[in-house]
Amino acid sequence: MLNRGYAYTTIVSSKYHGRTLLSHLASLYPHSTPQAWQRNLNNREVTVNGVTASGSESLTLGQTLVWNRPPWIEPDSPQHFEVLFDDPHLLAVNKPSGLPTLPGGGFLENTLLRLVQKQTPNANPVHRLGRATTGIVLFAKTPQVASQLSANWNTPGVQKVYRALAQGVAQHEAYEILTPIGLVPHPRIGSVWAADPGGKPSKSLAKVISRTTSATTFEVSLHSGRPHQIRIHLASIGHPLAGDPLYGLTGQPLEDLPGLPGDGGYFLHAQFLNFNHPITGEQIHLEAALPFGFSLHQ
Repeated sequence: MLNRGYAYTTIVSSKYHGRTLLSHLASLYPHSTPQAWQRNLNNREVTVNGVTASGSESLTLGQTLVWNRPPWIEPDSPQHFEVLFDDPHLLAVNKPSGLPTLPGGGFLENTLLRLVQKQTPNANPVHRLGRATTGIVLFAKTPQVASQLSANWNTPGVQKVYRALAQGVAQHEAYEILTPIGLVPHPRIGSVWAADPGGKPSKSLAKVISRTTSATTFEVSLHSGRPHQIRIHLASIGHPLAGDPLYGLTGQPLEDLPGLPGDGGYFLHAQFLNFNHPITGEQIHLEAALPFGFSLHQ
C-alpha cells in the first residue's frame, strides 16, 4: 500500500553556496544517482523557494529546497509493540526488532512513532533505538516532560542498561570504553558514525554476563548518547555485535561494506531504564523482557 508521500525540506548553508542544484541533491541524498535526481527534477518534484526547479540553478545561501517525494511502498516492518508503562505524562514501550523508531531510510508510516501516535497522538519519543535494536523506548506526552527528560538524559540520573551479544570471548570481566565517536566517510551513504580519534567523547561500561566458545554476552551501561554507541564501542575493543553487518573489529565500517546503519542481524536489547519521574519524582524502574531469539543465543 502506498503511503502519503513526504516533503523533505532543507535550507542552503554557506557551504553549498554556488553549487548547482543537481550536484547538491546528488550529494545530499547519495542513495540516488545524479541521473535519478534529474528524473525527479523533470517530474517537477523539487522546488527552490517555492519555484519548480530544473536542476541547473546555482544555489545561494538561505534558499529553501523542498523535495516532494511522491507516495511509495514502504518496506515491511512489525506492527506491534508492548506497553510497559503508561500515565498522563509518560509512555514506555518495548520495541520489536525491525521497526524503526522514527521516519527515515524509506520508512514513513511503518515506524514506532506512527504506531504509538495512532493510540496516543501527543506522545513523542525522548530517544531512539536502531531499527534492529529491541527494548525500551520512552515517550513524553507533553513538551514540559520532554524538555525535562531530554535535559537529564545523558546524566547519572537516567540509567540505561542494554544486553548485547558480541563476537569473540572476552578476556576480562568488565571494560570501560572511552572510544570517541564521529562521522567517517562511507562510499554508499556519504558518512556514517564510527570510532574516530577526532570524534566526540563517549563512555560505556561493559560487564560480562556469560561466555560461549565463540561469543560473549555483555551488560552495557551508557554514560553518553552517541549514535550506534554500543555497536561501535564493543567493536572498538575487538567484540563487534554478533551478526553486525556494518562494524568490524576496530569500530570502523567493514571494508567490503555489506551493510548500512539500519540493517539488522545483530542482537542488542534495551533491557533496563531507571529514572525519577519528571512530574511526581517517583523512582521509575522499567524492564523489557529479552526477546525469544536473543535467549536462544545465550
